[in-house]
Amino acid sequence: MQSKATTIEQYLAEVPEERHAVMQALHEAILKVLPKGFEPAIGYGMMGYVVPHSVYPAGYHCNPKDPLPFAGMASQKNHISFYHMGIYADPALLAWFQQEYATRVKGKLDMGKSCIRFRKAEQVPVDLLAELCGKMSVQDWISIYESQIKR
Repeated sequence: MQSKATTIEQYLAEVPEERHAVMQALHEAILKVLPKGFEPAIGYGMMGYVVPHSVYPAGYHCNPKDPLPFAGMASQKNHISFYHMGIYADPALLAWFQQEYATRVKGKLDMGKSCIRFRKAEQVPVDLLAELCGKMSVQDWISIYESQIKR
């Protein structure tokens, strides 16, 4: 479900009450550890974190008018989705995340390529997801993006 919000604040105001606190907490935790150069933004109908054009003028290859996406989260119909492009592109980071998830979180990991799904708000591992966002610098992400994704 894509939101029409244009700011993080508007997006969070639309989130169902039972998800609002965890999404707010996750956003705040990510902001504390997000490496310099990434910025919070709204894109693709969800809140996220991007490499702005001021840092990476080429933008996203799918639509160069958009900044380069890095991570995002959305309140979907049946779950909260968390997207992290780094785990899609960096096998070592993915392995770290899967191992940490297994040791820190009760229950099975529900994950696609870069999408992690949580059916209940109380299942969202805020600290782990924030730590994941802090593990890759802007320059690391740009290098991986250019070498593995942008063709």
